[in-house]
Amino acid sequence: MKVELENVKPMDIEERSFAMITEELGDTPLIPGTELVVKRCIHTSADFDYVKNLCFSENAVEKAMEAIKEGACIVTDTQMAKSGINKRALARYGGEVYCFMSDEDVAKIAKEKGTTRATASMDKAATMDKKLIFAIGNAPTALVRLYELIQEGKLDPKLIIGVPVGFVNVVQSKELIMETEVPYIVARGRKGGSNIAACICNALLYMIDNKRD
Repeated sequence: MKVELENVKPMDIEERSFAMITEELGDTPLIPGTELVVKRCIHTSADFDYVKNLCFSENAVEKAMEAIKEGACIVTDTQMAKSGINKRALARYGGEVYCFMSDEDVAKIAKEKGTTRATASMDKAATMDKKLIFAIGNAPTALVRLYELIQEGKLDPKLIIGVPVGFVNVVQSKELIMETEVPYIVARGRKGGSNIAACICNALLYMIDNKRD
């Protein structure tokens, strides 16, 4: 069997990938303004299920971009997601990326209270005097705690990206976030991951940069 490779220059690979995604999507309807987010999730995962799995609250993308331009910071639940977010692009608007999972005080509180570090991380984030976007790609307990903090009036996120991957309480935690009044981008079902959380953040940043150009 002879394998034939496309002759694509390195700098053109991403452009070619997005062209292939657009071609394969065909006439599939996407919510206006969310197209780049959906396509970047597909590009990251090669999974077209995100066309139907990604759920957006009304004007979530526009609200998120406005928050970023106003200096909102991003809190993630994994170092992997933190590493994947374009921190230089975020810094142009005054924002930073935080992950508290490895912090000693978070580990201590989690042990004392018998909770997960992800839960304790959300409690720590709630004490920050900043506009916050949460990008959760791993821990459903983080989403559950965010829901509780919102219900208690202790937290008012500018956006929750709820895309933890897995089985135990993953589906349920995402549904809880979709019951709130907070803007959200949620990957309904079991799929997601830290890479998806990061790529959604980057899609929002790229959309802002493109509008600046």
